[in-house]
Amino acid sequence: MQIKLLLLDFDGTLADTRRANTLAYVDALAEEGFELSEELYLQKYFGLRCTEFLRDIGYTREEDIERIRHRKIELYPNHFDTVRLNRPLWDFVQAFRAQGGKAWVVSTGHRDNVTNAMRYLGIEDGFDGILTSEAVEHSKPSPDCFLKAMEAEGVTPAETLIFEDSEVGIEAARRSGAGYFVVRL
Repeated sequence: MQIKLLLLDFDGTLADTRRANTLAYVDALAEEGFELSEELYLQKYFGLRCTEFLRDIGYTREEDIERIRHRKIELYPNHFDTVRLNRPLWDFVQAFRAQGGKAWVVSTGHRDNVTNAMRYLGIEDGFDGILTSEAVEHSKPSPDCFLKAMEAEGVTPAETLIFEDSEVGIEAARRSGAGYFVVRL
């Protein structure tokens, strides 16, 4: 079976955004009077949906979660100087697309965060689709996001190759039935 579709996680796979995401959360939560260390966020929360992360640290009211989430999105570009593109993977994706293949970014991140970072890196036009957490009911480790992108392109899991870095993303890739590569930046 020929691979027709590449699905790439964004944060930690296509781009090293760990520090930018972390610092944006540290800043947003500091404004709330909550001290979050970079180490704790990276060890325990990186890769989780914002809502899940904020609930785990004690925020339960929807209006608080939304306020912090929006503030994090506003602060995120302040730290784009720390974002690094995974150049070998980017080059591979562009060569694959030049030969007629399709490629999507599939992320648990918020669409504004992903598209703003892609714009900063100059890669916003390098994909056939972007699917973020708002587009599915169940986030990773559910395979829903990957299956939805496959459905949109009319391909099967056997025709799809996924690139992921986080444990929840790897589990979602495994559950999707597609082949996958684990990326370590």
